[in-house]
Amino acid sequence: MTGPETAAEVFDALGTDYEHAFRTATAQRDAITDLLAALPPRAGVLDLGAGTGRPTAELLAGAGHDVTGYDVAPKMVEIARAQVPAARFELGDMRELTFDAGSWDAITVFFSMLQLPRADQETMIGRFAQWLKPGGRLVFATVPADVDGVDIVFMGHPVRASSFTAEAVAGLLRAAGLEIVREELAEFVPDHPGATPEPHVYLTARKPS
Repeated sequence: MTGPETAAEVFDALGTDYEHAFRTATAQRDAITDLLAALPPRAGVLDLGAGTGRPTAELLAGAGHDVTGYDVAPKMVEIARAQVPAARFELGDMRELTFDAGSWDAITVFFSMLQLPRADQETMIGRFAQWLKPGGRLVFATVPADVDGVDIVFMGHPVRASSFTAEAVAGLLRAAGLEIVREELAEFVPDHPGATPEPHVYLTARKPS
């Protein structure tokens, strides 16, 4: 049996197929639209797991914000740089990034922690809270499930996934000192052969001023 692939291996292989499969995720666009309404002009936004740059970085940069995206997959960074030249994209593992406290007006994390162990996810949520400016917002999305290190197949690739229930994710955000201001649960079927419906949860949390 083939072992689980790393996130870099999976998303280097998927490339724009991932963007195509998730292009109709209206709940993600709704979360971004809501964020845009709350941001100050020329906000500094950190997009972790930026993928192809669409739709997140493209929508935010198109609205005049200063977007920096990171992804672990070199192919994704290459695609994003070509597709969204108004934003900046760098290769990097979010767990290795360091920023001063209060560096960002907003941080977006769409489904990019599912291949991290639960302990790393908890650590990262704490860092997100530190990195936000007072009044800043974290937009976080995941596939809610009570799983830790479960081997699954995602778009034809074997991966090891970890996640939390929607209630547990909300608890982690609050424990990090953030106030949840928006929550949406959705069901989505990726446009990909063999894809099955998957639950999504979108949470927007604000750092108190």
